Amino acid sequence: MTATAPAILVRDLRKSYGGFQAVRGIDFEVAPGEVFGLLGPNGAGKTSTVEILEGYRRRDGGIVSVLGQDPARRPRDLRRRIGIVLQSTGMYRHITVREALTHWSRFYPHPRDVDEVLSLAGLQEKADAIARTLSGGQMRRLDFGLALVGDPELIFLDEPTTGFDPAARRAAWEVVRSLQELGKTVLLTTHYLDEAQALCDRVAIVKEGRIVASGPPAELGASSSTYTVAWRSAETGDLESRQTEDPTALLHQLTSAALARGEGLVDLSVTRPSLEDVYLELTAEPVGAPEQEAALDG
Repeated sequence: MTATAPAILVRDLRKSYGGFQAVRGIDFEVAPGEVFGLLGPNGAGKTSTVEILEGYRRRDGGIVSVLGQDPARRPRDLRRRIGIVLQSTGMYRHITVREALTHWSRFYPHPRDVDEVLSLAGLQEKADAIARTLSGGQMRRLDFGLALVGDPELIFLDEPTTGFDPAARRAAWEVVRSLQELGKTVLLTTHYLDEAQALCDRVAIVKEGRIVASGPPAELGASSSTYTVAWRSAETGDLESRQTEDPTALLHQLTSAALARGEGLVDLSVTRPSLEDVYLELTAEPVGAPEQEAALDG
């Protein structure tokens, strides 16, 4: 049985702006139908990486394959097979939602039905609304609709919910989940860890142009050898905690001491680091970078 080729293949990807190295040898793969997240602080190299995959920027080195093709050559067939949701768009604000989707659909050989896209994006009730009257969350739904109307195999989402209120973020998540259900491959960049936890099959944490950790969100913390044992002090009522690589020995020590005093251990818990713990540890105290870093790469 032949293994399925990856939807995205990246090997030793490099990109510099003058003397500043934004991407320093990144490697990863994305399987067909997978939702893959690139996590990292501003300036980590996420946006430069995605723009190279989209064909908007030229790489300085490395191998990149998107749906079996080199995006640097900007082949028309590849552009027909991908959808892109940018951080912000220059959408025509004087036309209706339906007109926008209909217009975009004509760029593709086999577009999805516009009414179907309206439903997938949750915009049925706003189909005849002028774009400039939409709320921020509704406008983002239209961005998703425009990326989906060509029925792409692969969709890039660059910081899809930046600046959203909680309700709008949750609505956008539902749109991404609908893409998963359609079997689409999705690559998203985000610095919201709850977003990555909720949506991604796998993530890669990027720091200073390199991937410092990757894997399923639930397993990144679980792979750590350090446990946190927490309990509530019987004397002060405060929650205390200790980190250890051997929770069995520590629990024996704590429970034995509590039994000797005739006390119980209240709110006792044993946990491994969460995705947030791993992220904060790996991205802490970044090396000072040139001022242009954040401007070049979000």
